[in-house]
Amino acid sequence: MRIFEKEEGYEVTISTNQFKTGMAILFDGQLFTIEEYQHVKPGKGAAFVRTKLRSMKTGNILSRTFDAGDKFEDAFIEKKPLQFLYRSGDEFHFMDTKNYDQQMFTRDEVGDSANYLKENLEVKAELYDNKLIGIELPTTVDLKITESEPGIRGDTSKSAMKSAILETGFKLLVPLFVEPGEVIKVDTRNGQYAGRT
Repeated sequence: MRIFEKEEGYEVTISTNQFKTGMAILFDGQLFTIEEYQHVKPGKGAAFVRTKLRSMKTGNILSRTFDAGDKFEDAFIEKKPLQFLYRSGDEFHFMDTKNYDQQMFTRDEVGDSANYLKENLEVKAELYDNKLIGIELPTTVDLKITESEPGIRGDTSKSAMKSAILETGFKLLVPLFVEPGEVIKVDTRNGQYAGRT
């Protein structure tokens, strides 16, 4: 993802021939990242560009074709290292690890990342126009189990799982041998149990 220092009142436009994978653009008033693009020069007719765009709001993939040379506003995505401090209701409080300023984001802004946020966890916030559009988490996080169903005696099946609730309130399936009070690794990419610590 491209990161720029934005000058006051200065807008950068890019054309389709400058597209790169991971670049952020504004299209139809929404923020998208370019997942794939292909320049096509047919034997007859004008050249065009086939793209797959990911909405930074919904995560949905959109397939769009543009004329060669079409122009778009380049989006300025700022990546900022933050440390999660605490949660108060639906408010999540972070500290900028560079200048120690504190920032608060709502549950809606934080989204599913809330499932993995525990005190002192360091993350990278992605901001657009000072609004949170995403949180880059570590691949795995260590979280304590607060509640779980009891394991069934005698069930030694490796695939047998039970429901558990973590310290963040996130619910997931864990192996039968895992008990409340234990700390487990959780894969933030899929929300699944990734082993004991």
